Amino acid sequence: VGHKLKNRMAKKIGILILIIIISIILASIYGILHNQASYNISEEYFTNFKFDQFGLWENGYGDERLKVSIVGILSTWWFGLIIGIINGLIGINQQTSRLMIKGVVGATTRILISAFIFGILGVFVGYITLSKLHFDWNIPSDLVDPSSFLAAGTMHTFSYLGGIIGLIYGIKYQLKIKKASAQHRL
Repeated sequence: VGHKLKNRMAKKIGILILIIIISIILASIYGILHNQASYNISEEYFTNFKFDQFGLWENGYGDERLKVSIVGILSTWWFGLIIGIINGLIGINQQTSRLMIKGVVGATTRILISAFIFGILGVFVGYITLSKLHFDWNIPSDLVDPSSFLAAGTMHTFSYLGGIIGLIYGIKYQLKIKKASAQHRL
């Protein structure tokens, strides 16, 4: 019995490590795609802000789309690390490896969908609401299209918010699976 328990835990730890790696990769891919979309909304958001923020303006990294992708990776890999650790640690408490994988895949799907939906919502909030308010925004003064700049920035902020909300929803999903599994076992 003890040997089986050790093997089961070793398998779950291997899955945990894989979950963390896959979460970092998925977050990075999300960041690349997200930034390509937000670059379509506002090139100035990158040329007047993000490239400087990440030190990519004059370092020979090639075309702007490549730089946009690099910013996407640098902006999101760490979020994937956090999500992978949290999801994996919650998942490791499932009864079986199969339930661990099911819970983490379901939670990760919810996180990605939530981040995507909130990102789209952020574009609309940026265009419809924020760009119409007459605040002294802390944005570059030489922008050609400040409304699009605000929309792209709001898209980024809302995507992080969506990721956090999705993480909470994903945690609840995993706990629901654990509870259902425990009740079924009784």
